[in-house]
Amino acid sequence: MSSSDSSNKNSAMPRRALSRRALSLAALHCSLWGAALLVPGLAQATSAAPAAGPAASPAAKALPKILVLGDSLSAEYGLARGEGWVALLAQRIKAQKLPFEVQNASISGDTTSGGRARLPALLEEHKPAIVIIELGGNDALRGLPLMSSSENLSAMVRAATHAKAKVLLLGMQVPPNYGASYGRDFAAMYVEVAKEQRTALLPFLLEGVADRPDAMEWFQPDRIHPLAKAHPVMLDKVWAKLRPLLLR
Repeated sequence: MSSSDSSNKNSAMPRRALSRRALSLAALHCSLWGAALLVPGLAQATSAAPAAGPAASPAAKALPKILVLGDSLSAEYGLARGEGWVALLAQRIKAQKLPFEVQNASISGDTTSGGRARLPALLEEHKPAIVIIELGGNDALRGLPLMSSSENLSAMVRAATHAKAKVLLLGMQVPPNYGASYGRDFAAMYVEVAKEQRTALLPFLLEGVADRPDAMEWFQPDRIHPLAKAHPVMLDKVWAKLRPLLLR
């Protein structure tokens, strides 16, 4: 073999090596491009990192809450879900696009002492803007002392007020068979608590229902719990006292 042949052979070897390397790089490029088409986002990952986009928007601020602390009159006892005045209140607020959310913490059979015990945790959990207290009827049914019921109601109003919530107290009355004197004192209890605590008051939640001539046609067979048709009337009574608190 001549020196020129040897030189040509030696010069060809690097060219062939370079060709193989170029082909390998081309194949690798094609492989990555094809993968990028099959796997969305891979093309961006293999290229220069894009400029950072706008920061994620913060979570929508929770609506202020209206907390209802009541007994069976507010807990839809004997009704289909959504028929009680509290559920109707939530529907009205939504329909009127008012910036509030309703939280019903009512329990059938609850008393003022039960509500007083439960309220601190509810205030801590929900941090309500408004608290509606509808309790006391079961105290009367159980023959509990009015002084105890009054103190429990006052304590609940104070706790809610201390938590910077506005308060609406819903009063109740007892049937005549409890005695005229007890009936007057029981109804007056709510008025006195509201006056002392300087809070809004609806003196009688069942006004327009229990005091109508055909009242028995508006109650369930137990003659204690209103039928579904009575709850829009109850809501209207509550609404008249609640609406000013919503607009303040």
